[in-house]
Amino acid sequence: MTQATFTDSHPLDQIIRSDRMPHIWCPGCGIGIVMHCYAQAILEYSLPAEKHVVVSGIGCSGRVAGYMNIDSYHTTHGRAIPFALGIKLTKPELMVTVFSGDGDLAAIGGNHLIHAARRNVDIKVICVNNFNYGMTGGQVGPTTPKGAFGTTAPYGNPEQPFNLPYLLAAVGANFVSRWTAMHVRQVKEDILYSFSKPGFTFIEVLAPCPVGFGKSNDIEDGLEEMELYRQRSVLVCDGDVRAEGLVIDLREEKPIYVGRFIDRDLAVYMPVKLETVE
Repeated sequence: MTQATFTDSHPLDQIIRSDRMPHIWCPGCGIGIVMHCYAQAILEYSLPAEKHVVVSGIGCSGRVAGYMNIDSYHTTHGRAIPFALGIKLTKPELMVTVFSGDGDLAAIGGNHLIHAARRNVDIKVICVNNFNYGMTGGQVGPTTPKGAFGTTAPYGNPEQPFNLPYLLAAVGANFVSRWTAMHVRQVKEDILYSFSKPGFTFIEVLAPCPVGFGKSNDIEDGLEEMELYRQRSVLVCDGDVRAEGLVIDLREEKPIYVGRFIDRDLAVYMPVKLETVE
C-alpha cells in the first residue's frame, strides 16, 4: 500500500494570497470557484504573473482583487472598467482583467460596459452573475429575472432584466460566452482563450448566491442551484444569441443556454498618438 504524501504548498499559492484564507464568501457562493478558474488560467498562460493586472469594483465579486497575488485594484462602485482602460492604454503590454459582479458592471457601471465593448478595448471582463446585490442584502439588480423575489421586490421583480450575452454581442465585443459555476473546466478554458484574444472579451458566469438570491426564491442552498444548472444547461448551437433564447428564469422549467456566442475579429481600439509640434 502506497503511503500518502503531504505538502505545505499548493500550485496556486503563487497566484492566490493563501495567507488571506479562509475567504469571507458565504457557504455555497460561486465566486470562489470562478476566482480559482481565473487563477488557474493565469498559471497556465505563457505571460508571467507580474504582467497580469486584475481590477474589481464594489460588491462580493469585487473582493477578488484582494485575494489575487498579482497587481490588483479595488476601485469605486461601477468604475472598474474605466480604471482598467486607463491601465491598458498606459501599459498596453499588460494583461488587464476586470473581475466583478452583475450589479457593479451592468447597473452603475452599465455605460462603461457598453462603451468599452463598443470601442472594442483590449481588456478582459469576467462577470459573476448571481442575479442580485448579494453584499448589501439581496436587492433586485439589472439581471434579476422578471418575477423573481428580492428584498426590494417582495411581490416579484416587475422589470425585464438585462440579457448580458445578447447585449455585449450587439454592442461590439470581440468574444462573448456564458457558463455557470458548475462548468469549471469551460470557464477556465474560456478565460485562458480570452487572454490570447485581442479586443474586448466578456465571460458571464452564473453563480449561486444562497443568502441573497436563493433565500427569497425558494432555492435551498448553493448545491440546489448548481443542480438547476446541471439539469437545464444547454450548449448553444453556432453561437445563437437570440434575445428570447437567452433569458433566464430559475423558477421555470426553461433551458439555460451556455457556451460561446460571439468569437470574431473586429478592429481593436487603439488611441491616436499626437505628433509633437515644434
